[in-house]
Amino acid sequence: MFFKNFGKAALLVAVVAACGKNRVEVTQNGLKYQIHEQNEGGRKGKVGDIMTMHLTLLNSKDSVLRDTHKEGAPFQMLLQVPPFKGSYEEGLTMLSKGDSATFYVSADSLFTRAMQPLPPGVQKGTDIGIAVKVVDIQSQEEYQKAQASAFEKQKGIDAKTIADYIAKQNLGDKAKKTDSGVYYVVTQPGSGPTPSRGDIVQVHYTGKLLNGKVFDSSRTNPQAQGKPAQFPIGVGQVIPGWEEGVMKMHKGEKATLIIPSTLAYGPQGNQSIPPNSVLLFDIELIDIQKNPTAN
Repeated sequence: MFFKNFGKAALLVAVVAACGKNRVEVTQNGLKYQIHEQNEGGRKGKVGDIMTMHLTLLNSKDSVLRDTHKEGAPFQMLLQVPPFKGSYEEGLTMLSKGDSATFYVSADSLFTRAMQPLPPGVQKGTDIGIAVKVVDIQSQEEYQKAQASAFEKQKGIDAKTIADYIAKQNLGDKAKKTDSGVYYVVTQPGSGPTPSRGDIVQVHYTGKLLNGKVFDSSRTNPQAQGKPAQFPIGVGQVIPGWEEGVMKMHKGEKATLIIPSTLAYGPQGNQSIPPNSVLLFDIELIDIQKNPTAN
């Protein structure tokens, strides 16, 4: 869906500066914008930078289509040259850390260029309001260093969280740890083979937060219709914690995987999973089909 990949759009080109707080202005390229807060002396973003921001998407009736404030994590994007005249990426170069603004972009241009249908609530010929609050602007080198530091810090937090959970649940020696930090607890042994990279596996699964809340299950998910999930293992189609955990399992086996957030959905989370969540997956490995491309 459009909103999932919204951040892969891009940025740049000098723009006419805002004249007056909260006034709607128009750039030479036709972008309508409204500045709410602006630090004139702040570092502005440029092509190649990573911008972290909260954004709220509004239709022409001011109904909210997406709000990252409610998702628990800000939105990040690589700033590139604007993909079309009047695109909101153009206006982001006017903003510094802490600045806020609203950009008004043609819905037709926005979705047609992305080759996607207009989402529910958005009418042809109207504008999408994109309200942004800039959290940070980093060069790619700065971003990579910050990500690496945050990753290592979160690994330590996850390790303690998992250790506390294992102790509380009295799992003791039942919980086996992989090299990367995934724990698995066999609840029903299997006598079949283990899958290899590229094999097609069929599994039933139930995903839960540590508090026991179920966020997904192949047995109850309407899209799955009660059928097991099927996918090639070890090729990046599922989260890393699944890759490693399922490849430890034998055909016919049932196990619970305890997956650190760094090997799951990380600081972004998703609509059902809060940022930096350690996850539980009850998995049954039903079948293994050998890699069809293997000699």
